[in-house]
Amino acid sequence: MCVFILRALVSCGHKDSDLSMRTLSTPSPALICPPSSQTFINGKGSSTSSSSITGETVAMVHAPPSTCLPRPHIRPASRLQKEHAPIDILPDPVFLQIFSHLPTNQLCRCARVCRRWYNLAWDPRLWRTIRLTGDTIHIDRALRVLTRRLCQDTPNVCLMLETVIVSGCRRLTDRGLYTIAECCPELRRLEASGCYNISNEAVFDIVSRCPNLEYLDVSGCSKVTCISLTREATIKLSPMHGKQISIRYLDMTDCFVLEDEGLHTIAAHCTQLTHLYLRRCVRITDEGLRYLVIYCTSVKELSVSDCRFISDFGLREIAKLESRLRYLSIAHCSRITDVGIRYIAKYCSKLRYLNARGCEGITDHGLEYLAKNCGKLKSLDIGKCPLVSDAGLEFLALNCFNLKRLSLKSCESITGRGLQIVAANCFDLQMLNIQDCDITVEALRFVKRHCKRCVIEHTNPAFF
Repeated sequence: MCVFILRALVSCGHKDSDLSMRTLSTPSPALICPPSSQTFINGKGSSTSSSSITGETVAMVHAPPSTCLPRPHIRPASRLQKEHAPIDILPDPVFLQIFSHLPTNQLCRCARVCRRWYNLAWDPRLWRTIRLTGDTIHIDRALRVLTRRLCQDTPNVCLMLETVIVSGCRRLTDRGLYTIAECCPELRRLEASGCYNISNEAVFDIVSRCPNLEYLDVSGCSKVTCISLTREATIKLSPMHGKQISIRYLDMTDCFVLEDEGLHTIAAHCTQLTHLYLRRCVRITDEGLRYLVIYCTSVKELSVSDCRFISDFGLREIAKLESRLRYLSIAHCSRITDVGIRYIAKYCSKLRYLNARGCEGITDHGLEYLAKNCGKLKSLDIGKCPLVSDAGLEFLALNCFNLKRLSLKSCESITGRGLQIVAANCFDLQMLNIQDCDITVEALRFVKRHCKRCVIEHTNPAFF
């Protein structure tokens, strides 16, 4: 309730003091962001219309509003009402709690109400996260202005800022990342997916100056071909440091230029990796996976989907991760056969998720190895594997009782008999994809009776 009252008061105060609260040192919103750009969101993400004025968010970070309004614009009644506003009775901790639930654009509007609200709205505890969205934002300038304001109490350093999300900001360049690297030494999470103008040098600067960075998403950044420390940082490190980067989560999906040598460098510097996604990194081969397994022995989740040069030899290397591997995606790796699946099944007994869609070399024999050795499997996608039949499903149903998600899309050899065996044994099944499979209505009804919580994705118009 306090939040709604606060927003109403802020809205009224904004209308009365739009001009009077702006100081000469505050730049015009039009100089930073066009009116149609989206808003900054602090913590939780949301989007607003152009009426929320993203430029205003950046423009108002310079000077606090004046303590009094120009006399010609003040009426005695409004002055008396302002002096006795009930909300002014609330103590600062209550204001901070309310402000913590506001999006960034509203937080900056609160800073324009009065000097007290200005100081509270820019409390560093409210600025653990900065989120910028939209491809029309002057993102480099916005980052520079925001970090400058957040560094006001701690010169040149934003000690509280831990997360920066700039995904989809196509105008982001190396200059914006240099600003983050210079001012945010406590940064732990950076999401810059789709920012295709950033290069290796800026990423090197980030990981070198932000030693606590654990989460890095540079998916779709086609110019990024490697993750490493800068030369200056390497020289300054002591031999005991080991020249390591603390990143645990790395997403390089659609980094088309990444090659085995770049993956070798990444693995050698990021030895603490637990989650690595290399989807559609089409130049990666089995040799790159060999480097990865040598250095990164703690990988739990790995995706090499659509990496067409990965073969059974690559899966043999991945199998060396043994029971630590829980998630593996090898979708559309057409060179993989039962041999590679057998390596994974033999050594990765605690595998929970496997996506092998489009691996046309996988047969019932591969599924048998998998089912007998990976009994804790919960999610399996073997869509578009035409050599998998009811026999393979029977092995799966009799060994993987905890299966919750199963995709058999476009498996031409699957019939209703195989599905009935699965439904009779896997009671916890929650999702079943049998699109483009020739399954009778009776078999679908049987599945629905035995797996009551199961959502069935199908293409049979007679079943609903």
